[in-house]
Amino acid sequence: MDFNNQSVLVTGGTGSFGKHLLRTILQTSSPRRLVVFSRDELKQWEMQQDPVFAKADCLRFFIGDVRDQTRLTQAFREVDYVFHAAALKQVTTAEYNPIECIHTNVMGAENVVQAALSTNVKKVIALSTDKAANPINLYGASKLASDKIFVAANNLSGTIGTRFSVVRYGNVVGSRGSVVPFFQKLIRDQADSLPITDPRMTRFWITLTQGVSFSISCMRIMHGGEVFVPKIPSMRIIDLANTLAPLLPQRTVGIRPGEKLHEVMITEDDARSTVELDDRYVIEPTAVWWSRRSFLEDGGKPVADGFRYSSDTNSHWLNGAQLMAMLAEPA
Repeated sequence: MDFNNQSVLVTGGTGSFGKHLLRTILQTSSPRRLVVFSRDELKQWEMQQDPVFAKADCLRFFIGDVRDQTRLTQAFREVDYVFHAAALKQVTTAEYNPIECIHTNVMGAENVVQAALSTNVKKVIALSTDKAANPINLYGASKLASDKIFVAANNLSGTIGTRFSVVRYGNVVGSRGSVVPFFQKLIRDQADSLPITDPRMTRFWITLTQGVSFSISCMRIMHGGEVFVPKIPSMRIIDLANTLAPLLPQRTVGIRPGEKLHEVMITEDDARSTVELDDRYVIEPTAVWWSRRSFLEDGGKPVADGFRYSSDTNSHWLNGAQLMAMLAEPA
């Protein structure tokens, strides 16, 4: 999908995903306007010093918070497409600050929906997380609520025609706050061991480039109401540690509050409404207005009853060389 002569807004636009998305759009399209919506003025200033963004005449910066619907509505005026990436994302932080997490992730989602409807935005893609499926922590529960809000928002668009969909994927290799840069820092600091929460733990992995490309492709094919899930590989945390530091001892420290042993992106209950395509799964809405012919006619096929897309039973696994290749991709 190209965004030639279109106006695109990214909430959380100064984050890892937002910056990579904006760079990608600038490299592949000639947008009329690109709007960075975020609450961190320092990060916005730092973006403006980046040569790629400094020379982009179409770039606009809005200071604002998704908790503020009035400010969102101002920013959304004359915007065609929205990528909603703003969220509080740290599991442990959310466990100890639940109200703040709910205000940003749940009420913020409602505000994005209302702002998009009131300004006639064409399409909205909301970023979710594997932790939203069968959540056991507040972060996952808040993102599940957010997902439900965006899916149900299609009931509200009426003749306005605004469409909302969700993208759900796993851990981004090398992203801020993930285990990879944490291990890398310990290795640089010459730590005597790496802390492993549990030797059995597995996770889905995706690169930032893959996540951005997948989100753009979902914007192109969405009808409204879908949860898109990419087919991506899994890896055991202990294998990840062995790849990064094969000679460094490991010590088991136990699972942190709200953590899972394995992540799930599609549950058995979602399987009844899931269609498999070549490179992704589509969890279709169960609303009366949805026609399952949409993706079945494009070559999709229903998944088997009881299907579960989990990081421990995944058929696609990363080896050490593949992990290092993913880490070598430019951020």
